[in-house]
Amino acid sequence: MGKYTAPAEQIIEAIGGKENIAKATHCVTRLRFALKDESKVDQTTLETIDVVKGSFSTSGQFQVVIGQGTVNDVYKEMVALAGIEESSKDDVKEEAGDKMNPLQRAVKTLADIFIPILPAIVTAGLLMGINNILTAPDIFFEGQSLVQVYEQWADIAEMINLIANTAFTFLPVLIGWSAMKRFGGSPLLGIVLGAMLVHPSLLNAWAYGSAQASGDITYWNVFGLQVQQVGYQAQVLPILVASYVLAKIEIFLNRRVHDSIKMLVVAPVALLVTGFLSFILIGPVTFIIGGWLTDGVLAIFDNAAWLGGLLYGGLYAVLVITGMHHTFLAVDLQLSSGPLGGTYLWPMLALSNIAQGSAALAVGLFTKNNEKLRGLSITSAISAYLGITEPAMFGVNLRYRYAFISALVGSAIGGILLGTYGVLGKIGVGGLPAIISIQREFWGVFAIGMVIAIVVPFVLSAIITLAKRNKA
Repeated sequence: MGKYTAPAEQIIEAIGGKENIAKATHCVTRLRFALKDESKVDQTTLETIDVVKGSFSTSGQFQVVIGQGTVNDVYKEMVALAGIEESSKDDVKEEAGDKMNPLQRAVKTLADIFIPILPAIVTAGLLMGINNILTAPDIFFEGQSLVQVYEQWADIAEMINLIANTAFTFLPVLIGWSAMKRFGGSPLLGIVLGAMLVHPSLLNAWAYGSAQASGDITYWNVFGLQVQQVGYQAQVLPILVASYVLAKIEIFLNRRVHDSIKMLVVAPVALLVTGFLSFILIGPVTFIIGGWLTDGVLAIFDNAAWLGGLLYGGLYAVLVITGMHHTFLAVDLQLSSGPLGGTYLWPMLALSNIAQGSAALAVGLFTKNNEKLRGLSITSAISAYLGITEPAMFGVNLRYRYAFISALVGSAIGGILLGTYGVLGKIGVGGLPAIISIQREFWGVFAIGMVIAIVVPFVLSAIITLAKRNKA
């Protein structure tokens, strides 16, 4: 009997037995199940197992938090004990997707597209934050930036800025690759489609507003139809819709064109048709819709900023539970490419991360005679302070609901503050390091927001934890 044989057997029993497992896989820290009937899960028993740090259900999957490294060994034992085949994450996602309603499937589709490119976007945001530190005045020297005082750093800052901006400049290329994978088409064609929408011979989308005002936009004449020669840098909707169309055309042609001429017909025809549709119809229409989306969010923060902060700051963690938080990445990207050059939402996300960490930390520090919980709370709090909240949320706060609610209260108050003062930031890192992604003029307000997100959840959770301990 192996070291993890007993825990694996206990997990199988707690999730309803091996007969209840349709598919099972694992990621870096979690076991992922597509279960036949989630009502058979004994979550109370499950979370008493030594290796289990938490569990939750999302997007049709039941997930058990184990921890890095250990999860591999537990999974191997579980597969052997249950007599099931090892599955990939895609297999489990497909099995779980059959149980979803249309809204859940739409959210899952967006998540499947954006999650693979998220590391590139977050890295770009982090590097842009570093560039801001180097180039913003009044950080190290009054009225001057670091590169103005130490000019030898200027070219380094410029190189960092170029590296950071690449992911955003060629965002349609990243989305095209990921979307085509999700829609069942060729990822290479998705890359070409995305590159086509940001081709250097087109008017850069960043200059569209000024070009429109001055009447400098050039047009193609397609049989009398005037088509703007405009690129779609940093735009999300055009490439999403275009990728879907391209994938469907490619799949349609692959089923009907003989193998001997597929290379000569499928890709050229699919790309040509999609290209014409993108510039004539898809691009202009989705560009307008994207503008409406941006204007709608801006209208909320222009007319009732405190309400926008309250709702997004207070409910972001709830969105994480449902998986819908991934859909707001598209909104962040649209706002960042708009006239403000930043987004209201990312700073509130960072406060939500911090609040979840503080609530978990308080539970661990003030719960008596539970070393496992103490260890989990401290490590998950550190993770949340660095922008990864799942261990804190699912391992601690949702188990002790008052902690989760305390975190929501703290992030809502912080969100009201950030919304009221119109704090803007770039997509980047979350948690405490997020301050480098915030526009320089808002650092003071954001720092106050961080203090709120640390203190309020911690104090509320500590008070309730102590009250429950004394009552016991």
